Amino acid sequence: MARGMNHVYLVGSLARDPELRYTPTGVPVFEATVAGEDHLVGRDGTERKLPWYHRISILGKPAEWQSERNLKSGDPVVVEGSLDYSQWEAPEGGKRSQVRVKALRMESLGSEAELVQDAGGGVRMAGGWNTVMLIGNLVRDPELRYTPTGDAVLGLGLAVNEVWKDKNGQQQEKTHWIDITLWRELAESAQNLRKGDPVLVQGRLINDSWQDKDGNKRNTTKIEATKVEALARGAGPGAPAATSGAPRMQATGSAPTRSAPPARAASAPQGNRSAGLDIDQGLDDFPPEEDLPF
Repeated sequence: MARGMNHVYLVGSLARDPELRYTPTGVPVFEATVAGEDHLVGRDGTERKLPWYHRISILGKPAEWQSERNLKSGDPVVVEGSLDYSQWEAPEGGKRSQVRVKALRMESLGSEAELVQDAGGGVRMAGGWNTVMLIGNLVRDPELRYTPTGDAVLGLGLAVNEVWKDKNGQQQEKTHWIDITLWRELAESAQNLRKGDPVLVQGRLINDSWQDKDGNKRNTTKIEATKVEALARGAGPGAPAATSGAPRMQATGSAPTRSAPPARAASAPQGNRSAGLDIDQGLDDFPPEEDLPF
């Protein structure tokens, strides 16, 4: 597995007042929702403003220090962090999982931001940054699909490896399982990637809603890629060189609106239909979770 890289950068406003809580074992947890807008230009030249709201967490002593700053709803902040995957047994049975932003640093901006009031009583920044950069290995062969309107869409499952030493000096490892969606020209250029390939992904963090097999509404956090770069086998964060002969994959099409059909429901138009539309196929390396939205 490639040495993982896992960076998240958010610039937005606090959608509501942050909270400090403590776990049953006494660990402080500072939680806040950072909100902004991505301004994207479609193929027709029309600008679309896509709101985003991302929950961030700070753990331990830094959580208490952050709480003492008395930040409040509407304050503009910059967040540096990483994506963190967690999994647990649900009380009603079955496994649940989530991807959240683990903040390593949160700082106030030195200027006021233009705010937009949302329907739920919160606020968001009218703009901001929403950038994610990852290096990991593909856990399945990607399969190109097409929406009913003919847009190409490709879903990637990425395993991002994290290695660190605990307080006793013992090496620890954790794998973060991240979903990536590619659209249009970028999707078509990446269709020849294969399971196990190391890739560098740049994109924006998005939240999607979907229904599980029992009709319950679920939420998931994933990446909508804007650039994808194939890496040499064994490459790490310090060596993002493209695989010999592999295409350089960069987005040339615009990102879809949030009403675009998700990859799991996409179908190809006549003449471009790909064989086998079971989007769960090839997920043997992912945790065996019935509720993963693939």
